[in-house]
Amino acid sequence: MLAFTNAKEKTSPTIIGAGCKLTGDMKTDHSVQIHGQVIGNITAETVVIGRGGRVAGKVCAKTLFLHGMLDGPAIVNTANVFSNAQMTGTLSYHTLNITGNTGLECKLAKRKDKKNE
Repeated sequence: MLAFTNAKEKTSPTIIGAGCKLTGDMKTDHSVQIHGQVIGNITAETVVIGRGGRVAGKVCAKTLFLHGMLDGPAIVNTANVFSNAQMTGTLSYHTLNITGNTGLECKLAKRKDKKNE
């Protein structure tokens, strides 16, 4: 079943499916779900890196849900890191939620700037 944005909806997620590889930068005002592989920078309202998802690049978002692998820095307001997550680089955050054993090998940096920036 396919889902399309209708006239009443003003947003739709960008989804990189399992088995898909994207090379290049992504920028959206909405959400991005990565279940495949992205080599490039991602700027979005919400970024979800699924269990099989891999991102090699910088992530800038208000909210990050990390289930998969992120190789690069992330600048977020809220980071949600789950049990199978792996990350290298620097994670800059206002709020950090970690669930279970993760494979974080990154530097954690609490942001001191305002949350709305």
